[in-house]
Amino acid sequence: MNNKPLAILAAGGTGGHMFPAQALAEELLMRGWRVKLSTDFRGGRYTKNFPEDVKIETVNSATFSRGNLVFIVKAFLLILTGIFASLRSFSKDRPAIVIGFGGYPTIPALTTSLLLRLPRIIHEQNGVLGKVNQLFAKNVQLVACGISPTVMPKNVKSEHVGNPVRKDVLSRAGAPYIPPGNHPMSIFVMGGSQGAKILSNIVPEAISCLPEEILNFIRVFQQARDEDCQRVELYYSNNGIKCDVRPFFDDVASYLSEAQLIISRSGASSVADIGVIGRPSILIPLESAVRDEQTLNAYPLKKSQAATVIAEHNLSVKRLSNAIRKILSSPERASKMAANARKTVTIEATKRLADRVEEISGYPVT
Repeated sequence: MNNKPLAILAAGGTGGHMFPAQALAEELLMRGWRVKLSTDFRGGRYTKNFPEDVKIETVNSATFSRGNLVFIVKAFLLILTGIFASLRSFSKDRPAIVIGFGGYPTIPALTTSLLLRLPRIIHEQNGVLGKVNQLFAKNVQLVACGISPTVMPKNVKSEHVGNPVRKDVLSRAGAPYIPPGNHPMSIFVMGGSQGAKILSNIVPEAISCLPEEILNFIRVFQQARDEDCQRVELYYSNNGIKCDVRPFFDDVASYLSEAQLIISRSGASSVADIGVIGRPSILIPLESAVRDEQTLNAYPLKKSQAATVIAEHNLSVKRLSNAIRKILSSPERASKMAANARKTVTIEATKRLADRVEEISGYPVT
């Protein structure tokens, strides 16, 4: 029998949920815990970077937020099978605690933790609770918040701990910044799992409009959807711009640390990574986000003069090109933005969340 306590990390299948779950998994393993990840099939592309000691359990789940009555019934049945699967798993190997990171794939694990009266925490990465976290907020021992302030319902116990970042990002915390100048420069463009389309449409043309004294030194690394990669790469090539265009970058930390400028959506994990490493950024919050959480996420970087924020409805080739030019033509401004970015994050976020896990579960291992 294994005497090490077990933590179940439940996370939806997007980077915004999976990256902080990976960070906590790394920390708990170092503290002597066993860790299982409960996610759906979409989370599969993110699990290869999880530590080998993390057991991955794929569960059935679905969202009620779209579709007709037939779709809703199917979603309910899928969730029900996911809950039964979690009940069987938890009965065989009882967790000391369940931690939810948001997204509908967390529903089975969190529901099961309620049924079995297990200690439970949810972590909210954004400045406003997601739908699933909102559903469970009043039935957990703690809502750990990544952004301060986070809009919270009444009678919910919450605490700001910050957004956990992975070890590979933490290892580059405060990495020296090479300001723009007459030398090779890197622009890293991150679209996130949603909303890369508009960046694929606007960013290449905006970069091509830069003056030659900047453009001659630039290489672009851009995340784009599968169907857009070839088109984006061809545009850069036809305009004589060095580029590397992919649907997914595995080693995000190295690209962030080597960049002179980041152009990105303002998902919580992206904002945290930019802040930890400390780089100037141009942020375009996802306008289709129902609760406008990405605007809230971008606020600390904007307030600290570490980022230029352009609302999606105001985004144009000219506006974006001007914003890029202003940063890359001023080494002093870019360096100040990089330094300011580092002041916006909680470096100890992962450790603080792990401390709360041990306190609430009653299983301090270290």
